[in-house]
Amino acid sequence: MTPPRVLIVGGGVAALEAMIALRAIAKDRVEVQLYAPRADFVYRPYAVAEPFGGGEVLRFDLAELAARCDAEFVARSATGVRADERLVILRGDREVRYDFLVLACGTKSIGAVTGALPFWGASGDTGIEDVVGELKSGQVRSVVFTTPGGPAWPLPVYELPLLTRSHLEAAGVEDARLTIVTPEEAPLQLFGLGASEAVNSLLARRRIRIVTGTRPRRFEAGVLDVLPKGSIPADRVVAMPSLEGRRLSGVPHDASGFVRVDPHGRVPRLERVFAAGDLIDFPIKHGGLAAQQADAVAEQIAADVGVDLHPEPFEPVLRGKLLTGEDPKFISGDLTGGKGETSLLSDGALWWPPGKIAGRYLAPFLADRSDAELQPPDPEALTPVEIDLGATREALAAMDPTAVVEGH
Repeated sequence: MTPPRVLIVGGGVAALEAMIALRAIAKDRVEVQLYAPRADFVYRPYAVAEPFGGGEVLRFDLAELAARCDAEFVARSATGVRADERLVILRGDREVRYDFLVLACGTKSIGAVTGALPFWGASGDTGIEDVVGELKSGQVRSVVFTTPGGPAWPLPVYELPLLTRSHLEAAGVEDARLTIVTPEEAPLQLFGLGASEAVNSLLARRRIRIVTGTRPRRFEAGVLDVLPKGSIPADRVVAMPSLEGRRLSGVPHDASGFVRVDPHGRVPRLERVFAAGDLIDFPIKHGGLAAQQADAVAEQIAADVGVDLHPEPFEPVLRGKLLTGEDPKFISGDLTGGKGETSLLSDGALWWPPGKIAGRYLAPFLADRSDAELQPPDPEALTPVEIDLGATREALAAMDPTAVVEGH
């Protein structure tokens, strides 16, 4: 008998984590197919350091990764789902059948601040490099780094000015004015009070001003207009993009294209359809969380096909590796409130392997593929700090998406 077919739509972190986890947990009980519009998996977390020569965007061949998991890869994008027939509609009006469907097709980035330089986080994006060059030459004296709010991952808006400051100091430039403008009420508030205070101290030591509780509106004539009111002078503004979910016909989504799921990743009203990663309506977009969501999906599907296990729901644990231009900082915080009231802030690794994305299956899989030489974390380097989970949950609630509307 042919095993049930699990069709995964997407070629990013959640898609790959689901593929690897399914093979590890369900083994030969399922047949896995991966559909993505491009032939390579782009590992983007170190794009923030690429303009400073401190990292690079890595690429992996999806067909090769799939083959190592005894899965089939097809380079084709999906446009819709007919769940009542268990069919995915592919570009070109082709159809493919599934028994279980995992939607992990991610988001699209949209420039959100008129007049600002968008940071796309892609290889070859030379905008930041140009701004740093202008700072070094004295053509530019002040730069604002900002994020429009909404669903996002906040680390890059902190990493870019920290890396810029380090690069400028190495070049002997001391008078640049660097500012962060963020809708957050405190720096990296989602990680909790202890981590936030530590980051605030780090910014002060590196002479980086931070303006909290403020959203950027537009930048023109050397002035960044902000909400709720006021303006901030700057020579250049670097802005993170806004994110929208990739809409598929037949899949319910909210006004921004994000898909609501239950704690096991099931899409309501669509039988045997799951979603994970940046596509879902969880307000924090990050590879480590996407991997955790994919693990919950893989365990549920494995249980559905007869594997003897108790599928664990998605219980988010934030893990962030903050690049500073000096030693990186590792931050971890539990958002569920069910596993203690502490987070960890450390100069040493808090997870293994210690990459930017802490995926249970994907991280060691890619480390092996990259022939990376890794050293285990030093327990002596772990420093516990307090985390205010109540404030964290309030921050998450404030970021809640709008109501679900039907796919079209």
